[in-house]
Amino acid sequence: MKGSSRSSELKAPIFDGENYDFWRIRMTTIFKSYDLWDMVQYGYELPEMEVDALEEDLTETQLKTLKQNRIEDARALGIIQGAVSNTIFLRIANEESANGAWEVLQQEYRGDTKVRKVKLQSLRRDFEYTRMRENELLKDYFTRLFDIVNKMKTYGEELPNERIVQKMLISLTKPYDSIVSVIEETKDTETLSVQDVMTSLRAFDQMLERHADFAPEKAFQSLNVGSSSQASASKQKPQWKGKIKKYEGNGYQNSRPT
Repeated sequence: MKGSSRSSELKAPIFDGENYDFWRIRMTTIFKSYDLWDMVQYGYELPEMEVDALEEDLTETQLKTLKQNRIEDARALGIIQGAVSNTIFLRIANEESANGAWEVLQQEYRGDTKVRKVKLQSLRRDFEYTRMRENELLKDYFTRLFDIVNKMKTYGEELPNERIVQKMLISLTKPYDSIVSVIEETKDTETLSVQDVMTSLRAFDQMLERHADFAPEKAFQSLNVGSSSQASASKQKPQWKGKIKKYEGNGYQNSRPT
């Protein structure tokens, strides 16, 4: 039976009305892992029968196929029902097929074509104008950038790998100019993967952090060395007190007139 051996491996996230597109992506993955995605997306067709015919009139093969489709559809519908909050469940409670329940959620939370186009246009603008801020951590910038990228993809935007790589390289702050130049001069950015670029940038970022930590430490050590030297010198330098004497004849004599 399809998916029966994997039924406990993946836990469906609960949809409560927020972040539908992310929930949809996770659910799609789960359905595909159970080999139920086609059932959810398209439903299933009933065998061709005469108007007044009964299921008993179907062939053995048709009956077997119909039974299997109903089992898989019920399993998919059960996954959907178990992956929504009680409030959302009320919207799909009357749906008897996985495809029917899925379409209700699609229409209500994903929006129509016009709304999606408006949202996508706004995300495209955000993508074009996003830049790494001064003093922003590299990992924080990656989080901001790929949040936009992922949202664009959920709205149907096709972002070629090359475009994302170029965006990453031209939107960094000045400290990364040297590594960007190395990547552009030594790599083919048309075939270079996003992960390879991220790995190179993170390695360079770690080097910058090590240098930043090293400089103050060296300065502090130098300051300590200087202070220690001065302290040692002050201990070794003789401190003359009292009256100055000069040599005369067979002995020392006070140089100050009496």
